[in-house]
Amino acid sequence: MQVILIQDVDHLGQSSELVNVKNGYARNYLIPRKFAVEANPSNLKQMEEKLKVKGKKEAAMLAEVNKVIAVLKESPLKIGAKTGTSGKIFGTVTALQIARAIRDQKGYEIDRKRITIVDDVKELGSYKATIDFGNGKSTEVEFEVVGE
Repeated sequence: MQVILIQDVDHLGQSSELVNVKNGYARNYLIPRKFAVEANPSNLKQMEEKLKVKGKKEAAMLAEVNKVIAVLKESPLKIGAKTGTSGKIFGTVTALQIARAIRDQKGYEIDRKRITIVDDVKELGSYKATIDFGNGKSTEVEFEVVGE
């Protein structure tokens, strides 16, 4: 029996996938628990429409991510830090400070959990951080630590 999965099912498939299963498994387990629906023509048509809408949403999101990456690569961020007389900063620069600098200087809100700093930032100078946007998209952002 062919069914369309509504949710991800372990060892069977992902959501919106068409799979073949035994009749009893479909009627007694998958369909009553709302894991799947029978693969009739109307349900297949609904699945195709959902996939089209999902594809359009992903394309729009990908275009937005590419726009953000282009803006972030334009110029390095400036992050102020309190320093001693020797040029060493008190504490270290964190992902939260980079996220705030992106919000203030570039106008984009990026979650601090998506930012990874490549090197330890203990002195004034230029450094790099990696921002992971998901779906295999990531970019490297340069930032400069300046004394306040």
